[in-house]
Amino acid sequence: MAQEPRITQSLRPDGAVLELGGDWTANHARRIESLAFGALPQAQSLTIDVAGIDRLDTFGACSIAMLREAARRAGIDAVLRGIAARNAPILSQIGAAPGLTQRSDARPRSMLDGPEAIGRTLVFAGADLVAVFSMLGRLAFSFAAGLRHPANFRLPSIVHHLDRTGARAVPIILLMTFLVGCIIAQQGFFHFRSFGATDYVVDLVTVLVLREIGVLLVTIMVAGRSGSSYAAEIGSMKMREEIDALRTMGLDPVDVLILPRVIALVIAVPMLTFLGVLSALLGAGLVAAFYEDMSATVFLMRLHEAATTTHLEVGLVKAPIMALIVASVGAIEGLRVAGSAESLGAGTTASVVKSIFLVIVVDGLFAVLFAWLGM
Repeated sequence: MAQEPRITQSLRPDGAVLELGGDWTANHARRIESLAFGALPQAQSLTIDVAGIDRLDTFGACSIAMLREAARRAGIDAVLRGIAARNAPILSQIGAAPGLTQRSDARPRSMLDGPEAIGRTLVFAGADLVAVFSMLGRLAFSFAAGLRHPANFRLPSIVHHLDRTGARAVPIILLMTFLVGCIIAQQGFFHFRSFGATDYVVDLVTVLVLREIGVLLVTIMVAGRSGSSYAAEIGSMKMREEIDALRTMGLDPVDVLILPRVIALVIAVPMLTFLGVLSALLGAGLVAAFYEDMSATVFLMRLHEAATTTHLEVGLVKAPIMALIVASVGAIEGLRVAGSAESLGAGTTASVVKSIFLVIVVDGLFAVLFAWLGM
């Protein structure tokens, strides 16, 4: 039978005492608020006796915590006593009874904190690298199985993701590469003018765009646009237990979800890179015509001399490998998502940051490799 909440005040030589009783639950919210906010006595110390509470829920525990906080702000030392075993867990969780909570294991800062943080970062980076190679291995196994049974490639899914990551990304890729081509050309003409070497700006823009800037800029844009999308989609499926449902039905999530996305991105990025290169060169040509008054004949002549097939091959060879890295990292971070929205946001952010970092590192390794090969 429900009982009305009550508070009984008494003064003793060692301080004031508040004896709480009845049901401190949300059903008596108005009564509890009027009692809790009007029960603070004038005393040096306060004892809150909760032994008489019959029923207690989160609302009641919060009210007790607020009562103790009000006493603390008034300069009154308030303690709880008479905590029944059935009420101890909820009071501990709410923080109404700090004595019941576990003490923090925080330790003072030391000179080893910095090296320890570096070590932890290296360990986490190594774990991420192992996860990337593991995902690449699973994708290779799944792709090989698909070659034996082409019907397992899920062509409609590949075409769908190719449209999303490729065709729909063309406008933003063209715009960004066009602007970057314009900026590089303008800065080149501005600084090379004092040396009388403005014709070589075309060579500079051509080599940079074909070998480095084109594929790097496109891949970074794809990492922010498609890599984060992969992480968010797979992460939301993980939160809704759809991936567990696939495993229950005997289907491999790598075959169903990840491989079509990876294939689509590996196909799309080289195409986007080629279009981005053309857009950047177009921007450089317009800057040369309107900013430097360079004739189209001179520009095309210098472009023809600088734009060798080797430079174009170097850029296009890197594109599918970088696309594979972006898609794999997005899938890994999506599969790591736990059951909270915070985890989904963290996974999406991590996929973009790690993808861009790995893409830049791989681009540097390719630069060293091609230099060693004389390309």
